[in-house]
Amino acid sequence: TKYAHSFLPAVTTEVKAARKSRPMTQELENASMWPMGLCVFCGLPAAGKTTMVRALRDSLKQHKGWLCIHLAYDDLIPLEAFSQSETSSEEAGQHSLASNWKFYRHELLLYLEHFLQALLKECHYLPPPKRTEVTWKNFVFCLKEQGLISLGEDIPSCQHLINITTLRPTYFILDDNFYYRSMRYEVYQLARKYSLGFCQLFLDCQVEVCLQRNCQRTHPLLEETIRAMAQKLEVPNSEKYTWEQNTLILKSTEHTLEDNFQVLSLLSAALENPVKPLEENTEFKEADRALCAASFLHQADQAIRRIVSLTMKNAKDNNLTPSEMKSLAQELNKLKVGFLEDLKHQYNEKKQCYSASTLAINTSVFYQQANDIAKKYRLCM
Repeated sequence: TKYAHSFLPAVTTEVKAARKSRPMTQELENASMWPMGLCVFCGLPAAGKTTMVRALRDSLKQHKGWLCIHLAYDDLIPLEAFSQSETSSEEAGQHSLASNWKFYRHELLLYLEHFLQALLKECHYLPPPKRTEVTWKNFVFCLKEQGLISLGEDIPSCQHLINITTLRPTYFILDDNFYYRSMRYEVYQLARKYSLGFCQLFLDCQVEVCLQRNCQRTHPLLEETIRAMAQKLEVPNSEKYTWEQNTLILKSTEHTLEDNFQVLSLLSAALENPVKPLEENTEFKEADRALCAASFLHQADQAIRRIVSLTMKNAKDNNLTPSEMKSLAQELNKLKVGFLEDLKHQYNEKKQCYSASTLAINTSVFYQQANDIAKKYRLCM
């Protein structure tokens, strides 16, 4: 098979069946006796992730008897999330594409958590109250196809029986780009909430190779989308971020036998050392930081909108042509979207509240960048 890789068994320590006891909910108590983990398999589109995950899944089942559940986001997220509107500008379309993708990513994580709860509570798998039908059907089909759930004879058609009966090591492998660290951190938070193992496999592949492979896909992505993703890609950094310590970086075109052993050792180590749940006071601190971030980003958004509005009013007062007004609006919107996105990820990196002076500095930077754009249209701000 094209881009296929061979995964061989490694000599690793057997997964511990029991872990240190601590006050737990029913889910956490069951999770403590069930070696279960979440693995983020990330990298650029067409790097070869899905092919490698399938090989890994088969190897884990054949050589170690593990259960490996493959969640390929390309198959689970509806096709319309991959395409931008024909009537939208390229910049607005890219923003819409990112927003759609973010919505579906969050939805899939909710479905996964919903399944984990049913699994750990040992009950039937019911549809969540809030769902997108097409995504939900794709998720259910994915679980059915891998033999995890089935319809029972004496239960309602909307409910599913969970077919996992033995507490063998179980991995959910999330196969997507995860180009921002914050995207991967959401999966880590889920592992921490239920005290599961967590690890990351990053498939490093040159952009040109990805573009070449992308052209061979049935539904290829735009070249601009892949190049933009490559520029924004935040490679896992275990030295700077302790939660990324269980990470392995693989070369897409230089995969070796040694990599096979390292992958299996990483998966075993993550199961043996599940993420510990947060202490109560830490949860309050995280909640405070989230509120602080929301407030700062809202204030930044309002300030930037005022600058854009004043610039457009200035353009109208200076009698710019309709085509120039449209072009100026598109440039300013692209600048605004990118600027706010960068602010958000800067906050996620530092994990600290920003002051009023920080807001003023960032607003000033945006004003200067908007002014540079205005000068191209002979405007003075």
